[in-house]
Parts: sequence; C-alpha cells; structure tokens
Amino acid sequence: MTTSTEVRTIYRLSSVTPTLEAMLDVFDATALDLRGADVHFPHLLGVPAVYITCGMESAEASWCAPMARTTGIEVTQSVRRTAAVLLLAVDGTVYGIGCDQGYRLIPEHLKDRRFGLSFVIRQMDPAMVRGAVSKTLGQARTDISLVPGGAPVPLLGIRDHSRIVRSLGGYLDGVPLTRSRYSRGKAVSAQGGCGLKIALGIEPGELISDLRTVAAICREDVPHRELEFVDRIVPVDDSPTTEALERALDERLGLPADGRITVSVPSDHHESYEEATTYLIRINSTDARRTDGFDLGYVLERARLARPGRRLTVLREGTVTLARDRRANAVDSLAVTDTLSWLEAEVSLGPRRFFLLEGEWYEVGAAYAAETRATVAALMPSAPSVTMPAWGKGESENAYNNRVADERPGWLCLDTKNITNPLRRLDQVEICDLLLPDGTLVLVKRAGSSGPLSHLFAQARVAVELLQESAQARAQFVSKVARLSKGKRVLPEDFTPRQIVLAVQLKNRNALSPEEIFGFSQITIAQTAKALSARGVSVEVIGIPEGCATGLPHLPSCSGAGMARRAC
Repeated sequence: MTTSTEVRTIYRLSSVTPTLEAMLDVFDATALDLRGADVHFPHLLGVPAVYITCGMESAEASWCAPMARTTGIEVTQSVRRTAAVLLLAVDGTVYGIGCDQGYRLIPEHLKDRRFGLSFVIRQMDPAMVRGAVSKTLGQARTDISLVPGGAPVPLLGIRDHSRIVRSLGGYLDGVPLTRSRYSRGKAVSAQGGCGLKIALGIEPGELISDLRTVAAICREDVPHRELEFVDRIVPVDDSPTTEALERALDERLGLPADGRITVSVPSDHHESYEEATTYLIRINSTDARRTDGFDLGYVLERARLARPGRRLTVLREGTVTLARDRRANAVDSLAVTDTLSWLEAEVSLGPRRFFLLEGEWYEVGAAYAAETRATVAALMPSAPSVTMPAWGKGESENAYNNRVADERPGWLCLDTKNITNPLRRLDQVEICDLLLPDGTLVLVKRAGSSGPLSHLFAQARVAVELLQESAQARAQFVSKVARLSKGKRVLPEDFTPRQIVLAVQLKNRNALSPEEIFGFSQITIAQTAKALSARGVSVEVIGIPEGCATGLPHLPSCSGAGMARRAC
C-alpha cells in the first residue's frame, strides 16, 4: 500500500536568506565536488528549493583487512552510503530535510538549535514522554532517558533550574498534520531537539502544508504547563555580557590548563560518539591530529598558540571529525563538528557565574527563583484531589487525624502507628498520618515556621524510600494496615505509594498559596517534589482550614482545600 507520509528530520535555518543563491551558498562547493554531488532545482514544490544528492563509496569495508589478519581469510566487501538534502523556502523561512547522511551536509552553525524542541514542548503530551536528552551545568555530563512506552515528565527527573533539556521525544496531542489525517486513531510521535523528527507528507502540497502547520505552532502556541520549564533556561543574549565572557575565556585559554575547561559531548552527536573509534582534530592548521578519543590537551595547546583575541575564533573554525575507522574517509565519517562545541568552561563576572556549553553561554541560577515558584505552584492545583475538614485551635494533631478518619469512610488513621527503621532497630518511622482507600498517603502538619514543614517534607521522602527500597518496611506497613483496619484494608504485599498528599495548616496565615509558604520551605518542598517525582510518586499540597477552638462545635468539612480561615 502506498504511504502518504515519511518520517523525516527537518531543520530550520533562520539565518539563511530564502533565495536560491543563498541556499546554494549554504554548502561547501569543494566538499560537494569531492563527493560527486549533483545539484537540482525542483519546481514541483512551488517554492524556492535546492536539492543535493550524492553517493559515497569505498571498494573495501574497513573491517576487511584487520579481519583477514585475524582469520587468515581474505574477504572483500564494498560499501556505499548515500546522502541527499532538500532546502526549501516556505513563507520566508528556509528549512532543510536530510535523507540518509544528507543532514551532515548542512553546516551545524546554521541550524536553529531550539527549533525541534520549541515544537514538541507545545505539542507533546507531557504524560507520554518517550525520551529526553539533558545536560547539567558544571558537570560536563549528558543524561539520556529512554521510556519506550511513555512516561510523565516528572518521572524523567529533568525538571531542574540547572539542567538544560536538549531533546524530547514522545506522543503528540492531535497535531493537524498529514499523518493525523491519514492515520485516524493512531498515535503520532515526534522527537525534537535541534531538528524535528516527525512524519511529514510526501506529496509537495502536503509537505508545504505540514511545514506551515509546524511554523504556526512554534509561533503562536504556548508551551504545555508541564513543559514550559524547558524554555526558562536560555542562552545569554546580552551582547556586553557575552563579549566580557569571551574576553575572559580568551585570556584563560592563553594560560596553562587548570581543570576549569572540560570536555562535553555535543548533544546532537552522542550516537556518533558511541560509535566512533577515531577522532581527527584540525585547529588553525592544514594537518589534523588523529587520536582514539577527544584530545583535550591538544585542543587547549592549539588554542594557547593562537594570538590573544583569536583563541575562541580558532576553536570555532576548528573541526572535529568522528569516524568509525582510522582511515576516516567519507564512507567512515560519522560527524563533523566545530571544536568549541566539545568544551565546557566556567567563567565568573563578579558574583555571577556562567558556563559555556556547546558554544553558548548560560548563567548559573538565572532561572532558579522562577523555576522554584513554578514547581511549588504546580503542587497546589485549583481543584485538589483531596479536601480536609477544619482543624480547630487547641485540637492536637493526633486527635484531628483520628476525627478525620472517623468522618471519612475508608480512611485509616496511622498517626503514631510507626514501623521499625530497618537501619536501626531502636528507631521508629511514621509512614503517614492517614491512608486513603486508593493507597494515597496523607501527611498532616500545622506549622508556624519553616521547621515543622521541613520535617514534613523529610518524612515524605523517608516514607517513600523505605517502602520502595526495604522489603522489611513494606511487610511491616502492610501488616500494620491490615491489623489496625481489622482486616478491612488488605494492601498488596509489594505495596508502594503512587501519590502523597501533604495537608498543611499555616498558623496566622491566610489561605494556603505559594506566596504564603515560607521562603525556605518553598525551596525544600520543590526539592522534595522533584525527588519523589523521579521515583514515580506524585506530590500534592493542600490547605487545612482553621476551625473553632477545642470545646466548641467544630466546623463542618470544607469543600475546598486551602480555604481561608473562617470566623468562629
């Protein structure tokens, strides 16, 4: 059956003028000649377009000669790889589509690094993320998470003010593309980073329509609330600041290495990095250094030899070629990048700290306050899953919890019903105050300062870790629930919680809100929620309204968590 779409990776070339001449200038004419490339100008698309095709051949595969020495058997197999790239201008924007090795013909510095990511954070289902690539500032580390069946964003552990998300993949929220029209009822997926890997229409009109739809989504839609954090960490775009940073780094590159410049694999090339066995590094020279791995010492030495003011430039102009074989010919080449993309460096301007990552500057902590506030706000939904009755002044926490359990069918009070800490037999651990029918753990606290809340958040983390990591703790908890409920509640022997509710009453405060929570507690609750989310446990924070003093009739159960205090 003839298919209507094809999965392709598209790039946006924001700095390229949408003319045939400018699109031709994108390519290295000498490199195209060496590959025997053919240049075409397709008219069927109805927009300015340049189509490059070529083949790369080797009479003998790289493994033939060494295997002949190992086995004594002479075998010769040829290798042929192909490459094609289509550049087309749609509504004033140039896009590139690569086939096979064609994407490598597009210079890296021309690709809009956030194009694919910008699309997926607006269109991807945050509960069905299949993969993520992220980097943490100051650690020169790339983290890759793969969940083929899809998982909620919190489970991936990528939401952090110091983590830069480079790529996300998952299922889309019914985007109106050609694939959706021809595959009704079937999930459509995409992978977005620098490029956007997605099924696009094959017919000229449908391809152009899909590109316009993608452009409109990136331009007009807002990111999903659960994914908007990705847009909070962006490169520094203040010219005086970047100029000062580059002057400082240029000076440092002229000094002996001190460990503050390290190696970081470019995000778009981690697959090539895994496969490569040979690196060719060419910096300010016609000759290339051939090594088995990225040679940081050689790179810094070559930069140090450049004259002041030119050191960063020679690194940007220098190249690193990754190859699967020491011959490193066109067939064996995996990727060609600029040298600077491999370096991570820290530079301070007064009290402000910055990191150079993949050729772009980021300020440490620039998104910290905004990300913390957003995390806390997300924990307090306008329609909470649980509501709590009023808690009267003078009523103890234990008395309140027992009363709530008596009033709510199926709720079980476990306040002070501790289990043994497996790390120290003499210590006792309280898992929760209330257990809901669906297995949700509710922890209750009245607080007039950040201290009691810090204890509450620590208790939540300890409870989850013990139930997830200790068979002894799980067995004790399950047994205690069955005994205290007189057999009415029988949890699975391998029970672990999926949700924790933190029910809080703030003394002398208005309705519970992110603004009313103590500043120190905002930090600790955000840290707690991220840690538990990474373990697959969702966290919700609700308010407990204040009732009458003990001895007076208590107020009826409130219908909304976080309700302001009521006068008695």
